[in-house]
Amino acid sequence: MADLGGRPPLFETPEDMDKAIEAYFEYVKGDFHYECQTDDEGKEFDKKVWDRYPEQITITGLCLHLGFESRQSFYDNEKRDGFSYIIKRARMRVENHYESTAQVAKTPTFQIFALKNMGWTDRQEIDNKSSDGSMTPKSTSIVFTKGSNE
Repeated sequence: MADLGGRPPLFETPEDMDKAIEAYFEYVKGDFHYECQTDDEGKEFDKKVWDRYPEQITITGLCLHLGFESRQSFYDNEKRDGFSYIIKRARMRVENHYESTAQVAKTPTFQIFALKNMGWTDRQEIDNKSSDGSMTPKSTSIVFTKGSNE
């Protein structure tokens, strides 16, 4: 392969990128530990204490975590041998997060916007045919006849 200049690839192998993508999806889960505490009745219990709160999964968060300076640079890596499946799968995981959070969001405006940017569309289909056929358009026929030149 000819050296076209520019910055060298961030990941030499698809496996390296796949490991970094998995690390992102683990990272966004946050970090916590348990502390033993006592309730008002003197009973001990373990309380979850967050060291780093979970973060929302986003395509830009994934790109930044991987070291890319733009989403387009991340997408361009799909053209490299062996990288297409890994990148498409990572994008689908982000898309799945948007889709699943849209179902429970009070106002899913962001998720709708994000999904549209990932190729989703919303459309309204109107059926304007009547059940009795009275509003169904009549067919039009065009008849061609040979005219006389006299």
